[in-house]
Amino acid sequence: MNTSASTRRSSSRTLHKGQQTRAAILEAALGLASHMGLEGLSIGALAEVTGMSKSGVFAHFGSREELQISVIREYHTKFEEEVFFPAIREKRGLPRVTALFENWVKRVSVEIDSGCIYISGAVEFDDRPGPVRDALASMVKAWQSALAKAILQAIDTGDLQPDTDPEQLLFELHGLILALHHDARFLRNPGAVERARRAFARTIRDYAEPAPTAPVVRAFTRPTP
Repeated sequence: MNTSASTRRSSSRTLHKGQQTRAAILEAALGLASHMGLEGLSIGALAEVTGMSKSGVFAHFGSREELQISVIREYHTKFEEEVFFPAIREKRGLPRVTALFENWVKRVSVEIDSGCIYISGAVEFDDRPGPVRDALASMVKAWQSALAKAILQAIDTGDLQPDTDPEQLLFELHGLILALHHDARFLRNPGAVERARRAFARTIRDYAEPAPTAPVVRAFTRPTP
């Protein structure tokens, strides 16, 4: 019997099982954070939810802070899978910008009963410097950079006016999502999603159409008799 090969297979199975356990813990942690916020996460609460010991959970993350950061990264991965990657298959220009926004709206729609970690995390950590805030800000900036790049491409393709300020348009689209989240989750307004879509269409139309030119006013000249 090849003892070395057997040991390698055993180590591989142990590693694979460890990865599966960590993934299961992360999934449970993401669910907790979505409902209770990142500050609601603790090794003890997660151990209770997963049916594991505190030491078992601790072994996979080492600290509450590392657990929070891991949840932020996991949320970002799922956000990319649902919002970003499907959209980049669309044609560059307005089709891609529209797909990014529409996927974002759909993501918010399914988070009405849970919550967006980007938004709730910003409230929790906006004035609390540290690794958790840095990780959260980094993920949000990465998403904003991707959307800004799509806007720049829409300018290059001629879908948007050449004098379009990409940072301003990004700001306005982000504002629509924040308003949607507020009205859909907090106020439970059933028309919030459609309002966000109409606002997006109007905003894009403003940037896509040439600015109206002022009518030429000619001085009236009395005809010479």
